[in-house]
Amino acid sequence: MLNVTLEKTATAPNRTIIVGAGMAGLAASIALSSKGEDVTLLETRDYPGGKMREISSKAGGIDSGPTVFTMKYIFDELFEMAGARVEDHVTLEKADVLARHAWDKSGHFDLFADRQRSVESIETFFDAENAQGYQNFCKDAGAIFNTLRETMIGAQRPSPLELSKRIGFINIRALLGLKPLNTLWGALGQYFPDQRLQQLFGRYATYVGSSPYLAPATLMLIAHVEQEGVWFIKGGMHKLAKAMQDLAELQGVKYRDNSCVKNIMVQNGKVGGVILEEGEILTANKVIYCGDVSALTPEFLSNKTIGNYQVPRNKRSLSALTWSMTAKTNGMDLHRHNVLFSDDYKLEFDSIFKQGNIPKKPTLYICAQDRNDQFEKTCEGEEERLLCLVNSPAFGDERNLSLDELQSCSDDMMKIADQCGLEIKPSQQTITQASQFEKLFPGSGGALYGRASHGWTASFARAGAETKISGLYLAGGSVHPGPGVPMATMSGMLAAEKILA
Repeated sequence: MLNVTLEKTATAPNRTIIVGAGMAGLAASIALSSKGEDVTLLETRDYPGGKMREISSKAGGIDSGPTVFTMKYIFDELFEMAGARVEDHVTLEKADVLARHAWDKSGHFDLFADRQRSVESIETFFDAENAQGYQNFCKDAGAIFNTLRETMIGAQRPSPLELSKRIGFINIRALLGLKPLNTLWGALGQYFPDQRLQQLFGRYATYVGSSPYLAPATLMLIAHVEQEGVWFIKGGMHKLAKAMQDLAELQGVKYRDNSCVKNIMVQNGKVGGVILEEGEILTANKVIYCGDVSALTPEFLSNKTIGNYQVPRNKRSLSALTWSMTAKTNGMDLHRHNVLFSDDYKLEFDSIFKQGNIPKKPTLYICAQDRNDQFEKTCEGEEERLLCLVNSPAFGDERNLSLDELQSCSDDMMKIADQCGLEIKPSQQTITQASQFEKLFPGSGGALYGRASHGWTASFARAGAETKISGLYLAGGSVHPGPGVPMATMSGMLAAEKILA
């Protein structure tokens, strides 16, 4: 079978096959089909969206992957390629409150989209010195984002030298303003005397699966991204993936679900198509692979001479332990997005990245899908849909937590909730651990963000859209420009840009 397959590469049609209908694959299919390219989009599961999962419950679908929609301008650009508008395909509501935060039962702190409201909130909850620090922080975070928006985020992967050229060697202030040699945690101490605010903004490192004690201060830009706008999507995040699938198909993309790719065919350094699990051969002269790059082994690429792309175990990003549940809640009034902190933040990341254990005192993120900007329930009845998440090591290819271990983690999660005055009484729940994420995203070990962004060179270590194999392109959260819904979407657009060029 393999020899027959490789012979076909010589006559592969002018077609692009995209492997994986996550945000990157969907974006690439829209960008390419809008230019008249012949595109086939293959998805292993029976739904689009990749990590943008939805788990069913008696109360309806529960967002069980990414829950925050930001950087809308990227989606505006993508939909515009197809002559469409995002607002015509999904219903959006811009949030006034970015998130609710708590450390104990003494009260909660809300961060707002409006900077001045946040300044006032910080001055009331903390003090004037921290409020001034926040204003300085916002100014610097905005400068970092503006420097990198076109030179790094929206451009093909550069080397450090190329990035310096794009920014301009003479623009020393902008280059130094990126703070690449400072850790995020170290930089935050220069703005916020109160360690609770260091925790709050240090958590942005986990948005890219990393530790604030090891990640560069450049990640301050995430705070600016959220301040620019966080939106709720009516019906859940999965509606966005479905809208993108529909838009792609309207343009002629051939979408095939339940189509698992066994091998990407490569001969003489060139792509020839893919082989599906059941043996079907699909020929093409271009393939965009949108899974985790660690799955790109020589065996998967049908060529033992090709090096692999695996991220070393000690370089992997965070995984997660999640509870998708319907529950009754009492005590603390929830917002859509809630973060409950422990009293020992460093211990959490030492447990994960040094000891390889799920922390006993984790930070708990809760997406209360049925809450609005006024902290009101929008569902009928007392039970609401919750996604509860704590950070985990990416040991999914090595360990499967036992029922006793999962119960212990559940108890620890509930203790953090209780510490902050929140009582959760679940009636139905689905738990997902690193080993299950490894099955969903093969090769990753359960790492949800590819390579951890530890050290100033980490961003440059990610693969770019183009590979050494002619006709093979990469996209997704494990490649440039990085993880997260907008970044993965941008990676798909960058892969399409390479093909069209």
